[in-house]
Amino acid sequence: MNNVAPTREKAIANKIERLRQENRACLLAIETSCDETAAAVVEGGRVIRSSVVASQMETHALYGGVVPEIASRKHIETIAQVVERALKESGKTPQTLAGVAVTCGPGLVGALLVGINYAKAFAYAAGLPLIPVNHMEGHICANYIAYPELAPPFLCLIASGGHSQIIEARIGGSYRLLGQTKDDAAGEAFDKAARVLSIPYPGGPLLDELAEAGDPNAIPFPRAKLDGRYDFSFSGLKTALVRFVQKHGSDYGKADIAASFRKAVVDALVDKTILAARERNAAAIAVAGGVAANRLLRREMQKKAKQNGVACYIPPVALCTDNAAMIGAAGFVRLMCGEVAGLTLNAAPSDRGLFIT
Repeated sequence: MNNVAPTREKAIANKIERLRQENRACLLAIETSCDETAAAVVEGGRVIRSSVVASQMETHALYGGVVPEIASRKHIETIAQVVERALKESGKTPQTLAGVAVTCGPGLVGALLVGINYAKAFAYAAGLPLIPVNHMEGHICANYIAYPELAPPFLCLIASGGHSQIIEARIGGSYRLLGQTKDDAAGEAFDKAARVLSIPYPGGPLLDELAEAGDPNAIPFPRAKLDGRYDFSFSGLKTALVRFVQKHGSDYGKADIAASFRKAVVDALVDKTILAARERNAAAIAVAGGVAANRLLRREMQKKAKQNGVACYIPPVALCTDNAAMIGAAGFVRLMCGEVAGLTLNAAPSDRGLFIT
């Protein structure tokens, strides 16, 4: 019995080396970092064979935001069905997969553990490598699915509910952090603004929709001045919005307030990213994360990138929000780097280990 584990580990190691040499692999990917239970089958890190997302939005809308305990329970209820459907739609079986990629962080610890433990059991039963994936790298790698021709080096703006970062994707699967928010993330700022304006959950996307009908120059909201050339700050902007609404009321041209606030956030994201690209002679910019679905951000980044002679890559909206296909793409990168995990893999809810500073 003592030889079973070493024999299994050796078989998996041989399989990984073979896959690395062939540079292709079909992975089952699992994502449960927040309130979407998602599974996908991705081939070669760039081709989606299936992608299934079970949203909990209606459940959490009752509370005005994500309730972690409820999210975890919902993941438990749905993960088996979601994975089964992803496999069925892809035409794959456990025996024809090369590995299981799973988000291990950052995210809600209870939600992450549901996906990790399911992935562990699946990988162990099928004799497959278990591949840990950083959620933020998943967002970056969503661009590889949308644009198979994209390859490092390039700059990437990650903008989400918890992150606002400018990173440099390097050859060999490593990343360098160039700049980040010093307080609140762009997505969190949008959600806060939505609450101030009495916009229901999910606030960010609905604020974006309302802003389309407003005047973005109606209210001169401030832009933060920072020592870090590529850093962001949105806390002062949120305070300015609160004070404006306290003075004038949220019904004072609500669409104009939304549009002006959105423009202030987007200006910061775009201007800092373009500055970094220009000063570092980047040939390409990618955008990733849930805020990449913002319509003004997509328009402005594409326009400014073109003006500066830089290629711009922004995934379709479905690949900007949380999904498992992006985890499969990132899992392929990790697998090609020979990175796999054992059954002791644990959740890293606030993992900051992705980037080289």
